[in-house]
Amino acid sequence: MSAATPGPAPAVPVVAIDGPSGAGKGTVARLVATRLGWHWLDSGALYRVVGLVGRRHGLAPGDEAGHAELAGRIDIVFGGDAATDTVWADGADLSRELRTEEVGHLASAVAAQPRVRAALTGRQRAFRRLPGLVADGRDMGSAIFPDATLKVFLTATVAERAERRYKQLKDKGLGGSLADLSRDIEERDRRDAGRAASPLVRTDDALLVDSTGRSIEAVVAEVLELAAARGLQAAAR
Repeated sequence: MSAATPGPAPAVPVVAIDGPSGAGKGTVARLVATRLGWHWLDSGALYRVVGLVGRRHGLAPGDEAGHAELAGRIDIVFGGDAATDTVWADGADLSRELRTEEVGHLASAVAAQPRVRAALTGRQRAFRRLPGLVADGRDMGSAIFPDATLKVFLTATVAERAERRYKQLKDKGLGGSLADLSRDIEERDRRDAGRAASPLVRTDDALLVDSTGRSIEAVVAEVLELAAARGLQAAAR
């Protein structure tokens, strides 16, 4: 009797959560991934790592070739749980410095560079493993996982996003003013939406979720309901 021909590999479901800075993507995605027992990709952290490590290597923010080379070879490891998240790069824990406003600006600059985005595309897609992946960022549903089972565009008003960011910085003992944060968020929105490489867009098949004035738990519950409606279930424990 001849051996049976192997069937196609099982599809790996993806929940893609995109949206502007400060909408709560990271927290929501991390909690959704935890509830489902799936893998989680914080794509923004990858660009923050490249920007921060590039600065430590003395690269100018506009050095596209240098940042692309770093993006292709840095050893990046994610850890943590729903309460905290840690990121290591080449064995160094960058978690605290990675979330500063300064590094956010560096990330936004390198994220606009096509060669950097190309270098990170394969690394992001490698996170797609069974039982499933929850990925958050700016172009998860549009460029990285265009076949995602569920696409969510998570947003909030600029005022609310600035208030959240202010609280995050204060809780971490870092400085910042609401006025400056609001201006920074508006500028980042324009930059992210206007860049040539993978701009921030809401795709036609992405479901809009507005987190303004809502608790994280309420938003997580809505995303889980949307996932369930697509037949996505928690992994067996």
